[in-house]
Amino acid sequence: MKKISLIGAWLGCALVMGFICTAQAQSANDPTDAGKAVFKRGNCVGCHKWHGNGGGGYGGDALSLRKTELTREQIIETVTCGRPGTGMPFFVRGSYDTAKCYEMTRQDVADRMPPEANVFLRPNEIEAVADYVLARVKGKGEPTYDECIAFFGDGSRVCNIYKEAGHAAAPSGQSEKAKP
Repeated sequence: MKKISLIGAWLGCALVMGFICTAQAQSANDPTDAGKAVFKRGNCVGCHKWHGNGGGGYGGDALSLRKTELTREQIIETVTCGRPGTGMPFFVRGSYDTAKCYEMTRQDVADRMPPEANVFLRPNEIEAVADYVLARVKGKGEPTYDECIAFFGDGSRVCNIYKEAGHAAAPSGQSEKAKP
């Protein structure tokens, strides 16, 4: 009976380790996955849209991340501090209070204070989203079907417009019928 319990425990550990290794391997395959997750969780899509082209949103006309000329450091500062006088929120608790943003304090910004984000992010999360924008969004031109599928996953109806509009060929063997 003890042998069976030991074998069960060993198999359980092996199974858990397999899941951990698989998750690490998937992250290793695409290091921008963490940034994409932050892009979604931080609701960057609310204004910048999934494709980063920007446009109208609840915060106003967001800038196109596809056409941005911002560097990694500037993206990090923008996400950390928001943009004074616009709807771009700040994502770090204490921005303008405990840490200066754009060399300004809350008093300096006054009535141009950007809104507080609904979700605060850690520095490593902000770095990850900046890396995602630089690798997968900035300078990419018009959104494609393949980019849409990479963002939403196979079978997303959201991506049909890109397939039908001929932005990019659908992967071979893909069913024409959209999945929910």
